[in-house]
Amino acid sequence: MATYNGLVQPVGQKRLTNVAVVRLKKSGFRFEIACYKNKVLSWRSKVEKDIDEVLQSHTVYSNVSKGVLAKSKDLIKAFGTDDQTKICLEILEKGELQVAGKERESVLSSQFRDIATIIMEKTINPETNRPYTITMIERLMHEIHFAVDPNTSSKKQALDLIKELQKHFPIKRAPMRLRLIIPQSSFSSLLDKISSWEGTTIMSRDESGDEPSIVCEIEPSLYRECDALVRNMKGRLDILAVSAHTEGDAQVESSDDTEDYPSTSTRDAEPFNTDSISRLSDKMGKQQISIAGKSEEQGVKQKLCTSCNVSFGDAKQFREHSKTDWHKHNMVRKTKNLPPLTQEECLTEMQFENSNNDLKDYNF
Repeated sequence: MATYNGLVQPVGQKRLTNVAVVRLKKSGFRFEIACYKNKVLSWRSKVEKDIDEVLQSHTVYSNVSKGVLAKSKDLIKAFGTDDQTKICLEILEKGELQVAGKERESVLSSQFRDIATIIMEKTINPETNRPYTITMIERLMHEIHFAVDPNTSSKKQALDLIKELQKHFPIKRAPMRLRLIIPQSSFSSLLDKISSWEGTTIMSRDESGDEPSIVCEIEPSLYRECDALVRNMKGRLDILAVSAHTEGDAQVESSDDTEDYPSTSTRDAEPFNTDSISRLSDKMGKQQISIAGKSEEQGVKQKLCTSCNVSFGDAKQFREHSKTDWHKHNMVRKTKNLPPLTQEECLTEMQFENSNNDLKDYNF
């Protein structure tokens, strides 16, 4: 340690800044490595290829924050080698990324919306053949107490969740729309095979020419079998739509974030109730129609609250509304780029938050 003009300067000390810690517990020992933020997920998704852009140092620690290095005998016992680089790669692959509470909440919330978006794009209501709105999908996910797994891809979780939702709600995978072009000699065989598949609908057929074609909708699970069948018949398969919906498809909302309501309950969801889902859909539709109707009746004299998406006949009603908890709650959501809630939805959400705050006072 050197001293210059009364200042103590540490020699040979390396300070880690902008650090993200990846931790792995193995054979009763805790091992940590220091990485750069936002690089760990890029490495795991195969976007980043250079290990030096991910690791701050090829060193294994038992505690990064205190700078305590892992002992060689512990490394050999847990990993069978003391090669620091190989061990760092294993920890990077299997370890758990340590993030702050707010950051974890933001990541889980974003992934929750991604999963809901994938489900909305890949499913339909079997009664109407139209997709559910993303808001409805999120409510169904909350109903079965779904919890996001940050270590599993959004697409895999979405596909698994669709199967779980089908046990409780009227929802099914949207069919794929395909065009099958095959030689004339195999056309009748193809028709017989397609007709035997459950859930398959032939939309149109063109039998003119040497290579007739069929436009059909099939279940996504039958795609590989259909592709192999067409190849064996020396034909061609064109994908017209990965998820076929009827006219008037629902659109994905523009907001990229949504509030996630994690549940600690492990109880099973209630059995599917068609009436409750129908009432919920009707209720959401009537709310939108009511707001639009009031705006048309009042005309230009209306005072619109953009935070709550409601109109008022005079300034006094508008001022009284601005003092309510409903307006204040939607103001907070607006700062987070979240869509406004109706008064009933706001009341439910606030009660839910109060219940969570009460639970924090207890140690289970």
